Amino acid sequence: MRLHRNLVFATIDSLHEIFNEDKQADKVLKNTLKRDKRWGSRDRGFVAETTYDMVRWKRLYAEIAEVKEPFSRPNLFRMFTVWATLNGIKIPEWPQFENTPTRRIKGRFDELSKVRVMRESIPDWLDELGVKELGKKWDKEIAALNQQADVVLRVNPLKATVEQVKNELSDLEIGTDPIKGYPYALVLRERANVFTSDAFKNGWFEVQDASSQKVAALLDPKPGMRVIDACAGAGGKTLHIASLMGNKGNVIAMDIYNNKLTELKRRARRNGIHNIETRLIDSTKVIKKLIEKADKVLIDSPCTGLGVLKRNPDSKWKMNPDFLETIIQKQAELLDSYSRMVKPEGDLVYATCSILPSENQKQVKKFLAREEGKNFTFVKEEIILPSASGFDGFYMALLKKNPSTDEK
Repeated sequence: MRLHRNLVFATIDSLHEIFNEDKQADKVLKNTLKRDKRWGSRDRGFVAETTYDMVRWKRLYAEIAEVKEPFSRPNLFRMFTVWATLNGIKIPEWPQFENTPTRRIKGRFDELSKVRVMRESIPDWLDELGVKELGKKWDKEIAALNQQADVVLRVNPLKATVEQVKNELSDLEIGTDPIKGYPYALVLRERANVFTSDAFKNGWFEVQDASSQKVAALLDPKPGMRVIDACAGAGGKTLHIASLMGNKGNVIAMDIYNNKLTELKRRARRNGIHNIETRLIDSTKVIKKLIEKADKVLIDSPCTGLGVLKRNPDSKWKMNPDFLETIIQKQAELLDSYSRMVKPEGDLVYATCSILPSENQKQVKKFLAREEGKNFTFVKEEIILPSASGFDGFYMALLKKNPSTDEK
């Protein structure tokens, strides 16, 4: 592979913003990739994938390059040299790459790879937490979370079949395969920009990881029901729920951020979905009005996001140990408050994209032991570990509200 100056410089600029200005990787890349209209898909792919790769392996590459944060531009070029050398790419004779010790890189890599925090490129505190929560499983899980994420589509059954989407993308030379056990999923054989396709523009599919698709399936919404997605965000799971209901019934999508609900409405229009109603949670009254009004409630809870590190590698550098305590407290509050919206004999699904038992099994167990959870019965749970599934790490628990004991 021959390195092109404008693409390498765009990568270095992106890394500067992510590492030194604490900006989110996906937002930085969105802007970077608009920089030059002449860039083709291969050029944009190089910038995006190289940037993500260097974010993922930041600690390891910095250690090999013998540089420390905040990274100056020469430091970032040294780290780029590490990336290129380890990927078998010849370093060009540019001034930026002068005095870079390429001969020592592979030896340093082999030596440092014997230590897990370096090999997996993670902060010490995260490694300690992983061992504490998952024991011997941590080794396998953190290795799986450092793999590049597959691109998985969820076909919208209101608009198309899996076969139709497969054929449509095949015509664009985008190969896909179905995934056993996931009725609406297609995985891309190679990364490609599917968003420019007519199939996407016409609402035939959304991009949604296979593990995430299991959440609506566990909730099992039926046409005609009233279903509440209490932490809807931009609505990936809301759209899935609405499609499973065949546009019949009522899906109430709630969130504390109005801009996310606006994005959900836009996506719903493209999906041809009209049974979604959005409600901004701007006071406790919003929840009170819906107490015992829903057949099913989904709490897709805020979490550490450790299960999705493979697609958000910068989050491991932005998190800190205090964040876990804060988020566990928030999860408990949401369970206590939002569970009140479930009707007697209705269902509650609690889900996270984390692999930590303290956010998952232990959180559910504590809820069931509290006054707020005493009217719920545990039905089943699904623990999806990245090492076993090959997809994101997820947790979901199905709880049933007991029949009302009120005298008639």
